[in-house]
Amino acid sequence: MSLSQISRDWNTFEASIGVTFKNRDLLAQAFIHRSFLNENPRTGLEHNERLEFLGDAVLELAVTDFLYRTYPDSPEGELTSYRAALVNANTMADFANEINMNEYLFLSRGEAKDTGKARLYILANAIEALIGAMYLDQGYIVVERFIDRFLHKRAAEIVKKKLWRDSKSLVQEKAQEHLGVTPAYKVVKESGPDHDKHFTIGIFFGAEKIAEGRGHSKQEAEQDAARMALIAKKWLD
Repeated sequence: MSLSQISRDWNTFEASIGVTFKNRDLLAQAFIHRSFLNENPRTGLEHNERLEFLGDAVLELAVTDFLYRTYPDSPEGELTSYRAALVNANTMADFANEINMNEYLFLSRGEAKDTGKARLYILANAIEALIGAMYLDQGYIVVERFIDRFLHKRAAEIVKKKLWRDSKSLVQEKAQEHLGVTPAYKVVKESGPDHDKHFTIGIFFGAEKIAEGRGHSKQEAEQDAARMALIAKKWLD
């Protein structure tokens, strides 16, 4: 089976992103989640994880280059934080939703029913896979323009509102200032195979659980929990 023969309206998607693929097999592969192949093992298709690996590196280069040129007075540490805020899972999932990637995903029946945090990470990974596919098919310049369409316009807001700040550091500062406590983090749930772990971590002020966060690593989940606590406590400037 050819990937491009899978039933999706690729013409509409290509028109929405302003890119026409030479090899639609690459385009289609970007949308295939591993869970789909677990339920459809005889299709002879490949999942999108190799493309995601490539796209992650291309995305980092494009965003790093933009930030380096746009903010010549910012030190390396701040630029690193800007970049992390621009390419985190939440921002990347927003990117994927803006171009309606959710409608084109190939998922298992179970994954298709989950529209919460798990879907966010699937979308974030899929947009990186799409970037990888676009790089192979179209080259770096086309990819850079595509990324510019969404991510770079958010850089000014992130810098102006200081959304790049480390959430764990900020919530610790605020908790000590307002409540005289130091936040603690505890794993609430751990699921998924070794190659695709998902962690749910709670943030506690004393015995009180303030919020929960999710991520593919404990560090990522702790950052998400800290961000959710800042929102819950209305401590974001």
